[in-house]
Amino acid sequence: MWAATAPMLLALFLHCILVLFTPNLVVESTNPSYFNIGGVLSNNDSQFYFQEIIAHLNFDNQYVPRGVTYYATAIQIDPNPIRTALNVCKYLINSRVYTVVVSHPLTGDLSPAAVSYTSGFYHIPVIGISSRDSAFSDKNIHVSFLRTVPPYSHQADVWVELLKHLKYRKVIFIHSSDTDGRALLGRFQTTSQSLEDDVEIKVQVELVIEFEPGIETFTEQLLEMKSALSRVYLMYAGKADSEVIFRDAEQQNMLEKEFVWIVTEQSLEANNVPIGTLGLKLVNATSEKAHIQDSIYVLASALRDMNQTQTITEAPKDCDDSGSIWETGKTLFEYIKKQVLVNGATGKVAFDDNGDRINAEYDVVNVQDKQQQVSVGQYCYQHDLERMRLKLDESAIVWPGRRSGKPEGVVIPTHLKVLTIEEKPFVYVRRLGDDEELCGPEEILCPHINATEEVFCCRGFCMDLLKELARTINVTYNLTLSPDGQFGSYIIKNSSAGGKKEWTGLIRELVDDRADMIVAPLTINPERAEFIEFSKPFKYQGITILEKKPSRSSTLVSFLQPFSNTLWILVMVSVHVVALVLYLLDRFSPFGRFKLANTDGTEEDALNLSSAIWFAWGVLLNSGIGEGTPRSFSARVLGMVWAGFAMIIVASYTANLAAFLVLERPKTKLTGINDARLRNTMENLTCATVKGSAVDMYFRRQVELSNMYRTMEANNYDTAEDAIRDVKQGKLMAFIWDSSRLEFEAAQDCELVTAGELFGRSGYGIGLKKGSPWADIVTLAILDFHESGFMESLDNKWILQGNVQQCEQFEKTPNTLGLKNMAGVFILVAAGIVGGIGLIIIEMAYKKHQIRKQKRMELARHAADKWRGAIEKRKTLRATIAAQRRLKANGVNDPATVSLSVDALPRQCLEPRSPARAWPGGCDVRQRTARTDEIRIATTTQSNPAYGSNLPDMIV
Repeated sequence: MWAATAPMLLALFLHCILVLFTPNLVVESTNPSYFNIGGVLSNNDSQFYFQEIIAHLNFDNQYVPRGVTYYATAIQIDPNPIRTALNVCKYLINSRVYTVVVSHPLTGDLSPAAVSYTSGFYHIPVIGISSRDSAFSDKNIHVSFLRTVPPYSHQADVWVELLKHLKYRKVIFIHSSDTDGRALLGRFQTTSQSLEDDVEIKVQVELVIEFEPGIETFTEQLLEMKSALSRVYLMYAGKADSEVIFRDAEQQNMLEKEFVWIVTEQSLEANNVPIGTLGLKLVNATSEKAHIQDSIYVLASALRDMNQTQTITEAPKDCDDSGSIWETGKTLFEYIKKQVLVNGATGKVAFDDNGDRINAEYDVVNVQDKQQQVSVGQYCYQHDLERMRLKLDESAIVWPGRRSGKPEGVVIPTHLKVLTIEEKPFVYVRRLGDDEELCGPEEILCPHINATEEVFCCRGFCMDLLKELARTINVTYNLTLSPDGQFGSYIIKNSSAGGKKEWTGLIRELVDDRADMIVAPLTINPERAEFIEFSKPFKYQGITILEKKPSRSSTLVSFLQPFSNTLWILVMVSVHVVALVLYLLDRFSPFGRFKLANTDGTEEDALNLSSAIWFAWGVLLNSGIGEGTPRSFSARVLGMVWAGFAMIIVASYTANLAAFLVLERPKTKLTGINDARLRNTMENLTCATVKGSAVDMYFRRQVELSNMYRTMEANNYDTAEDAIRDVKQGKLMAFIWDSSRLEFEAAQDCELVTAGELFGRSGYGIGLKKGSPWADIVTLAILDFHESGFMESLDNKWILQGNVQQCEQFEKTPNTLGLKNMAGVFILVAAGIVGGIGLIIIEMAYKKHQIRKQKRMELARHAADKWRGAIEKRKTLRATIAAQRRLKANGVNDPATVSLSVDALPRQCLEPRSPARAWPGGCDVRQRTARTDEIRIATTTQSNPAYGSNLPDMIV
């Protein structure tokens, strides 16, 4: 007992001396001036060292401020946890300890759990210096437990660095089913998946073997491990279990040169640990004094910082008062977690959120003989880099089978299960006919993965690539088609039932280990790269938009398109204005009328208005003009100017008509992905992509395209073939897909065109399983194909196919005009014909009306002439009779009477008349005839007297 109290009395004595020799010391703080630190240690030496460290700490002004003294109260851990808990209450809590430092022997079943439970009830911080069980990291149970040693699960951090250094990508994890084994697996998986982005090597756990502690045989598990590809085994097991595993592994020849064993500290203690095994050992793991020193200095730093900013209440004194919880203990626990001891006795001391030691240092040891374990590397803290770093001397390692060369770590298969999918021009799929037994020379047999009765043959870009790749890396393969015809997307299955996310299509087959490789136009993206491995791209591409070239709508008035409506109106007005001015100039010009040497001696009239309009239209339409030309000099000058105007107008119309109907080919309606019509959901523009494709995932990933994606999501197609068909038919206006496929379609069909620049650039890669040994080999082969020009030859053969130049030539050649383009002109001619027929019908009807009117006038004129002739006849007869009577009365009866009768006629009827004066003003023919008849009658009467007596009666 004296040994336990002597250091306390010594510390009190030293404190009194300090107070006596420092009279100016005044402690104004209300916080305690002394702090009691408890210790539960494994042996007496540790107890004495614990008290000695605290006694010397009081003289270190860096950690202990003036007026503050630390005291030590230590007890030894009891094998009975109940007595340990009672001793903690009796000797430590009753002494008002602020913190408890706990240790336990490295061998045996003693645990500091009793100390942690008892102190944790009052939230008194407990600092463990030898407890490495992962259970103490659970703050729900051990609420105030910290430790200066890391838990066993932290060895996973070193394992990841070791695998990264050795470039092992695929491992098999063996662990016991206790808390430490599962914690180690969880930390390893978390750490391996959270490597830096620039680290290309990602560690994948191919198989997890879990066993119950205390096993008697491990053969069944070893056989399962042997069937896997990986030959790198990470093992966490106790000493006894490790001996069983190593014994059975030796029987299965799994300790030979191609196998790699990396184990934890417990397994290195096995008696039969094989030569070539790599393991870890914690530096200063057994140095209890060093951990005591570091724990005390960390505590002193926390109390110093807390004393400056917080109010410290006295620690609990009695375990009987079960209802009181020490709030200051919670605060002190947080202060201890924040402390960093840079140059501690065990290295850099720091804690994580669970109070576990971080930055602990390890030795990498190699079993080189039965009893010889040599350090070949260190995992230590680099002050200049401010992080942990692994240093490994590979040349000093002896590998299994006593080989000096590093094993590959995997068994590389030579027969691969390859998947593909139909996607022109990369993969063409043809159903094998009933009368066919084998595929063609360029084709590969490719049944569906679910082995249906139908058999297919595949050819194309990717098939040529697969054949060349297999020849280069010397493998055989079986090729099958995607089961659901999809590339693969990460979607939620059975969302209504709270399902989880799963892959579909090709990716699912690879993730579920039903295939080894995907050779298809598989886009490399972050979502897929998280679950599968990609080779370097065999073709670089992006995303673009396919649409049908907009054809200019040819209406019935297409021939009017070269001129605007305003120009047509001005031309029409100009024709009639010029015609009017020509008429006025020719009418009022003094030289507008003149004689022509015509055969008939007539004079030509001046230009009338109708002839002027006819002349203006004839000049404009370049038609022959036979009459109605201007005669005056001023009118002729205007006619020449009008002819020049007509020439320019006609030439301009002809050139512009060629541009509108022949040469111009509209390129595209859209400008690219940033086109406002795509971004604006109100526009009547349908766009779509393929469901579950990389393009679909790209749009879901881009926040700025979310509005557009919501619109197009309902229009998405199951396959690219259906979407391209609808674009050709005009049902879909824009199809967004991989540029390689769309450029191929545009080269095949010159009516299709890609719009805008590429976006979302990526590449097509060959998909492999995570950690596949073929990843580097395939990548090197792809790079070699690029350098040798093989990939370029595949592009020319399958994608370009020489059709690009054909389309370019087609673009440069003029269109052939058809009826659709010139229908308006023919309709105009037809309208002219119909109009002419209508006008001639009107003319004929008008002419018939005129003829009927002329006939009626002629009949009236004839009746009037007949009546006038009768009147004249009666007058003539009366005059003749009167003359005869006079002759008789005078006795004249000779031939001279005839001459007298003729002389009795008017002179104007007897004189010859000019044809021009024939009508009116002359004597009518009928009158002349009547008068001639009268003369004939008179002559007859003279020659035949017999008629004379009856003549008056005949006349009447």
